Amino acid sequence: MRQKKSILGNDGFQSVLAALLCIMVGLLIGFLVLLAINPAGAVNGIITILKNFWNYPSHAAAMKYLGNTLVKTAPLLMCALSINFCYKVGLFNIGAAGQYVAGAGLCLYAALAWKLPWFVCLILALVAGAVFGTIVGFLKAYANVNEVISGIMLNWIGLYLVNMALSNVKEQASPYTLKLASTNPAAVLPTMGLPALFSKNKYVTIAIPLAILIAVAVWIVLNKTKFGYELRATGFNKEAARYAGMNEKRNIILTLMIGGALAGLGAAFLYLTGFEEWSCTQSSVPGMGFNGIAATFLGGLNPIGTIFSSYFIQHITSGGSYLDKAIYPSQISDLISAIIIYLCGFVLFFKFTLNKRLAAAADKNGQNANAVPEDAGKTETGKGGEKK
Repeated sequence: MRQKKSILGNDGFQSVLAALLCIMVGLLIGFLVLLAINPAGAVNGIITILKNFWNYPSHAAAMKYLGNTLVKTAPLLMCALSINFCYKVGLFNIGAAGQYVAGAGLCLYAALAWKLPWFVCLILALVAGAVFGTIVGFLKAYANVNEVISGIMLNWIGLYLVNMALSNVKEQASPYTLKLASTNPAAVLPTMGLPALFSKNKYVTIAIPLAILIAVAVWIVLNKTKFGYELRATGFNKEAARYAGMNEKRNIILTLMIGGALAGLGAAFLYLTGFEEWSCTQSSVPGMGFNGIAATFLGGLNPIGTIFSSYFIQHITSGGSYLDKAIYPSQISDLISAIIIYLCGFVLFFKFTLNKRLAAAADKNGQNANAVPEDAGKTETGKGGEKK
């Protein structure tokens, strides 16, 4: 008789359970850090981080700042999808940060200097990120340059190139680029009535639903198409993929090109809302690309799970800004995110251990079910040898 498979053996359930464990341990360690800094306010501190926009007593204000969290979730989700897509092919796209920078630079320059409309700026951001990703892919495929090394180098090259280019469209008295809404309103992403749901928050645009739709599309491409199968096969074993007739060099380049396009598009999803401007004097790569690493691993390397994990990472990151700065550093939320990233490295170990225990339990139950009693087959006899 076939035994019903336990829900604990389901890969999706295991991913969710592992993610929840990572979150709980990350929050616990964050709480212990708050406790070490100032025990009196540690409980309120961790609650403040988790509440985020609900720290505002007014429902209207809470909805407005929920909108702000969603505005920053959209680009984070795109960076997470970029890393997720490449990881499925066995590539670690740490260069997503540089591809994000390239997308931000070209879309802002096109909007502020060339006065182009929003949809053209979106396409240019996508192209800029794709070009940076293609460079990494070409170096990996034809020169065997590790994508981590080339990606990190391009992160800084992209940052300083963008700083120089956008210096031509910045305000005179500040390092920030010109206001998008006043310089070129046609470049601002359409809202499609969404601000009405978030207390007239004008920064809530079509970027949010578009990012979710792209996540679904990525899942379909990877899991339901021949192209996605070839990419994943290349990630599992390049030699076997080549033997099967697949062009592994082409697949590597295409993968990093698509990953770069996703990250570049993510930058446009933020800067074309007008939510913030680019600082032409910044000396560090924006953390959005690196936070995408946390989001994609916390999401179980699943594009759909990444939607929820991206929101959670952005939620606690924004929640850290509400801490009392006189007592606690706002970077405590970044520490929690970093711990979660570290713990996500044990997800596969967690799944392996759980599956091993489930298999052992199943074998034991199977042996007990198939065991034959010692007196089986014997007949009970009475006096005189008669059977009863």
